[in-house]
Amino acid sequence: MKIQILNGPNLNLLGTREKSIYGERGFDSYFNELKAKYPALELEYYQSNIEGELINKIHEIGFSYDGIIFNAGAYTHTSLAIADAIAAVKTPVIEVHISNVYSREEFRHKSMMARNCKGVITGFGLDSYRLAIESFL
Repeated sequence: MKIQILNGPNLNLLGTREKSIYGERGFDSYFNELKAKYPALELEYYQSNIEGELINKIHEIGFSYDGIIFNAGAYTHTSLAIADAIAAVKTPVIEVHISNVYSREEFRHKSMMARNCKGVITGFGLDSYRLAIESFL
């Protein structure tokens, strides 16, 4: 099974930004932990701060992978283009968030992409990604 993890803007700063919200751990070490926990899976990771690059990646893998786990960051709440890209591909997408977006600012309560996703996992810290992996198994 081939699963792509996509992280959007500012998630390259995990472990250094807003630790009270996102925790103290960077994503690279967590990704290595996921690969060790699921050796039978082909897990890949891609991060970009650029909306178009994320859309291009969805187009690239959206017909050949078994699943996409996507934390679009703030694009979740603003990007119709990403929502359309998800709708256009056949690979199922799980939307994930590290923080509980519903306990934060009002604008974070609306996801443009959720309706096109298989499901949404929010508020379990980095463990949200593991839960998303489990949903594909």
